[in-house]
Amino acid sequence: MAGPALSFVIPLYNCAETIGPLVRTIEALDVAGGLEIILVNDGSRDATASTARELVNSARVPITYIEHARNYGEHNAVLTGWRHAQGAHIVNLDDDGQNPPAEAVRMWTEAKATGWDVVFGHYVTKQHSWWRNFGSWFTNRMTDWALDKPPGFYLSSFRCVTAFVAREVSAHAGPHPYIDGLLLQVTQRIGSIEVRHEERVAGSSGYTLRRLVRLWLSAWVNFSVVPLRIATGLGLVMAFAGLVGFAWVLYLRLTNQGPTFGWGSLMVALLVFSGTQLVMLGLIGEYIGRMFVTINQRPQSVVREVVRK
Repeated sequence: MAGPALSFVIPLYNCAETIGPLVRTIEALDVAGGLEIILVNDGSRDATASTARELVNSARVPITYIEHARNYGEHNAVLTGWRHAQGAHIVNLDDDGQNPPAEAVRMWTEAKATGWDVVFGHYVTKQHSWWRNFGSWFTNRMTDWALDKPPGFYLSSFRCVTAFVAREVSAHAGPHPYIDGLLLQVTQRIGSIEVRHEERVAGSSGYTLRRLVRLWLSAWVNFSVVPLRIATGLGLVMAFAGLVGFAWVLYLRLTNQGPTFGWGSLMVALLVFSGTQLVMLGLIGEYIGRMFVTINQRPQSVVREVVRK
């Protein structure tokens, strides 16, 4: 049997206060061909699980509730939802109400009209803290280098994809997925439209600075060797600077012009070169560590339970 026209995939994390109103808003949408909702509970510690189970029984649209065995992260939860979605197109929403479902329908309409495989929502004004907005801007600029995407093209977590793309991307089994990078490896038929970004209804964001740094590393390290090339270039520049400095010191020594160097200048040079080496070793270690975790088959996610109406 043919599935619905549109699936809404919503990762849940400590959102007992916000998920109910969001589901009710989706229920009121007029989507030709029908819709469904996929709720993925990613290790919530509040009453999210019980609230979601009640919604499965009371909602007027089909809902699938999936519970992870622990917290794995937003991108991992989205991929779990994509594996269970039946719609011809899939939109993933945040659980806090900041992504209006009506805007998701606009993205779906645009995808059908243009034939794009992926439509990103480009926020006119983001209702996040300044450091979160800066982190998003920085990640987008860095991915201009690391990923095969048009320079300046805005990537966001508010996106509509076709079932074909979702199936290909969700086949990825690595423990550190970065969905936008996977999408760009599958298709180049992508576009974006401007969408609204609402104030958070309740609670606080689950994204901390540590999580954003981990996501940034996944964007760079998982899909590009650009950081290694930067490290190589930095090492060559430092080595060349060292040779120039050595030649200059030797010249001053031979001409009896050499200044008296003390402990301070020696320690500064030592710290600069040692710090550079440690940064490069750490970067190489990040690549090796991710390879080690992948080879040891660390699970991307573990589903404890699936509940359908």
